Amino acid sequence: MNVAALREPGAAAPAAAPVSDAGASRRAPAQAPAGAARAPFLALAGIRKSFGAFTALQDVALEIEKGEFVCFLGPSGCGKTTLLRIIAGLETQTAGSIRQAGRDISVLPPAERDYGIVFQSYALFPNLTVADNVAYGLVNRKVPRRAIAERVEELLKLVGLPGSGTKFPAQLSGGQQQRIALARALATAPGLLLLDEPLSALDAQERVRLRQEIRSLQRKLGVTTIMVTHDQEEALSVADRIVVMNQGVIEQVGTPMQVYRDPTTPFVADFVGKINVLSGRLHPGRNLWIGESRFECEHDAECERDVKIYLRPEDVLARPIADGDANVFHGTIDKIEFLGSYCLVRVAAEAMGAQPITVYLSLNYLAEQGLEIGSRLPLRLLPERMRLF
Repeated sequence: MNVAALREPGAAAPAAAPVSDAGASRRAPAQAPAGAARAPFLALAGIRKSFGAFTALQDVALEIEKGEFVCFLGPSGCGKTTLLRIIAGLETQTAGSIRQAGRDISVLPPAERDYGIVFQSYALFPNLTVADNVAYGLVNRKVPRRAIAERVEELLKLVGLPGSGTKFPAQLSGGQQQRIALARALATAPGLLLLDEPLSALDAQERVRLRQEIRSLQRKLGVTTIMVTHDQEEALSVADRIVVMNQGVIEQVGTPMQVYRDPTTPFVADFVGKINVLSGRLHPGRNLWIGESRFECEHDAECERDVKIYLRPEDVLARPIADGDANVFHGTIDKIEFLGSYCLVRVAAEAMGAQPITVYLSLNYLAEQGLEIGSRLPLRLLPERMRLF
């Protein structure tokens, strides 16, 4: 495990077994027999965590493949950071097991687990140079001095900060400090990289730039990575799979496209991206009534029932709309929210019970059509994009 990345500055360093070459490739795991099921790199089973009467995690089960980039996404207090800390051994689960690379690590102390970690607060040692910060875990492992120097130089180039080894953390920007923290986490070539909201303390432009660099670096190294974030855009842009969490449970696991386009619960639909939520009534024959208007949908019902319709703004079309198209209605624009190259336009439709619905429209389209607050606008709902709960 990367001891340097684990502890906050000032903590004592536990003894670690020496390694002969910190930059050497990790030994490939034994190949499973032909036809045998491949075990996941990381497997969590029945993870539960209680703090007194409060249950932070409830029976969490998850499998992560080697080389995956997985994001734990959810609101504050959902349990995502607690789960990351349990994987790291910084918290002890109340129940459940953890296996990594075929080894049961459920009760192992942090120093005996194979990972590097980057904290939100960087956790760099302010009294050490950049080079010494990166080398800290290697020194604890008694790696030869020459190998340490070569590995530090290699990592500083890898994170885009060559020649910065003699500087101190206070001389670096927030983004540069986080790059150094990332280099330190990777110094011992861990099998698992844990990122605890690593970008939340940075400004918007730096966050976008650094998340792209982290993703590129992860692909280059092939290291299995778990990142905790509450930022939907961040998770959608970098993850192979997203684990959406809420109140200590996993709501959905899927690719970014699956989570965004096919949410399996109302919470996921509402939390990930912008969404319209309309009240309606579903009738047999795939007939959906919203207010006084009937729409076609791809859901059916044996008997009438009340439903909530979840529909993203981009799935409400302003064009092209042809004569005879189904699911067309008219509404009045009552709000235009300027968002740069496009606007979020709110429309009130009397025939839908005056329920407001929002749609994305480009500045060019608004100008071409001469649309403003009070304008009438025809819109079309896509039946295949409606999610009913």
